[in-house]
Amino acid sequence: MSISAGGLDGKTALVTGAGRGIGRAIALGLAEAGARVVLLARSEGELDQVAGQVRVHGGRALVIPVDIGDPGQLAAAVKRTRAGVGEVDVLVNNAAVVGPLGASAGIDPAQWAAAISVNVVAAATLSFLLLPEMIAAGWGRIVNVSSGIAAHPAGMLRANAYATSKSALEAHTVNLAAELAGTGVTVRLPARLGRHRDAGLDPRPGPRPDRRRAA
Repeated sequence: MSISAGGLDGKTALVTGAGRGIGRAIALGLAEAGARVVLLARSEGELDQVAGQVRVHGGRALVIPVDIGDPGQLAAAVKRTRAGVGEVDVLVNNAAVVGPLGASAGIDPAQWAAAISVNVVAAATLSFLLLPEMIAAGWGRIVNVSSGIAAHPAGMLRANAYATSKSALEAHTVNLAAELAGTGVTVRLPARLGRHRDAGLDPRPGPRPDRRRAA
């Protein structure tokens, strides 16, 4: 599923974990497709670099440094986004942590819970904050970036928090997509990580809920 240049003209896209890797690639792709991009991550320096690339090519970018695991900071980021560029049309929940790693018998439960907060709770929090306006507009796209570990949880031992969180994220995505069927808002999992054209961001209107397994 591709997004042609200009396919997201007039739309605003918010991307978490946008400072590097997959999130950076997605943000640049969305900007290339015409969207205003809102860049969220911890590192302001990395976000500024991505924003600079967007602006060099004539795009518009808003940088918001944030701790993705802090619900209060997420709410403040949404408020700042609305004040700066308006309502969000496209949300890409990409930010994630792999740790804590190690034998589960020795893992700090607080660190385990913090990983769940970043990988699952943050995605749900942003979705719930943005959904009322998407539903009212009759159009919205939410993309939750998962991992192949969700299909094979035993394939990465000593990474219980990561395996649990990605499986939970996929269940959340499928359930929410079914709930929103017919609203014009879709919730999806990208088929291939790091490729915005495969990230379920079809700009065409209409309900298209489905479930795509991350590679």
